[in-house]
Amino acid sequence: MPRGMSVEHTIAFIGAGNMAGALIRGLISTGTVSSDRIIAADPDEARLRSLEAELEIGVTGDNAEAVKKATVVVLATKPQVLPQVLCGLATAMRPDTLVISIAAGISTGMIERAFPDGSRVVRTMPNTPALVGAGATAIAAGSHATDDDLGLAETLFRSVGISVRVPEDQIDAVTGLSGSGPAYVFAMIEALRDAGAREGLPEETALRLASQTVFGAARLLLDEDEAPEVLRERVTSPGGTTRAGLDALAAAGFSDAIAGAVRAATRRSLELGKIAEGTGD
Repeated sequence: MPRGMSVEHTIAFIGAGNMAGALIRGLISTGTVSSDRIIAADPDEARLRSLEAELEIGVTGDNAEAVKKATVVVLATKPQVLPQVLCGLATAMRPDTLVISIAAGISTGMIERAFPDGSRVVRTMPNTPALVGAGATAIAAGSHATDDDLGLAETLFRSVGISVRVPEDQIDAVTGLSGSGPAYVFAMIEALRDAGAREGLPEETALRLASQTVFGAARLLLDEDEAPEVLRERVTSPGGTTRAGLDALAAAGFSDAIAGAVRAATRRSLELGKIAEGTGD
């Protein structure tokens, strides 16, 4: 990945799991933030020591210690433990610190209420391809976050893929689409593999072909900057093999199935957010 814009911020990660680790690696590898400006806090000492050895960042088991000098704090804990984590941060952070949350389902309002009035919060929804620098992250502003705050968040998350701005009330739809979307694609690759095997291909060959086909189609779509409908029609000859396959997908309700998956995941994201904030069951 090409080197990104360098930012002069000290960043504390509260939680050092897979997504935090991916973001830290992306920030360092693209030159967006230097390793000596990053500190990670986590109760798992083995995880911290591994990150420290690999990336030469600061590590600590003390959340309050991590945020003392930070100008940006990234909340990367599991949603269910975030409320108790927030309680220990409010008095330790600098008053001008920007808070960026990657905790699914937790609103900016809930985070803002844990901190002094006027605290700047940005909520994000990344997805797992960030682990290989190909993530898609949506970014939403809290009540007091500025355009510069959103710009900084975009810069940080571009180190692991693309980022887009959305209103916060669209974050649950983002969760249903791109947040959960990689699993839908994996399911499609599974189905292509299994179908290829049933038609006589070795399973390993079918998997390699299916995986590369999905990757190549997405790459072509991004590089050509055309609507998917245009590219689909371009490779579909009347009466040909692709037309026969697409007709079978339509008959099986393919589009409706994808729409149902996104709808169900979006609804579940809304429900989990209410539970996390104590307003649902």
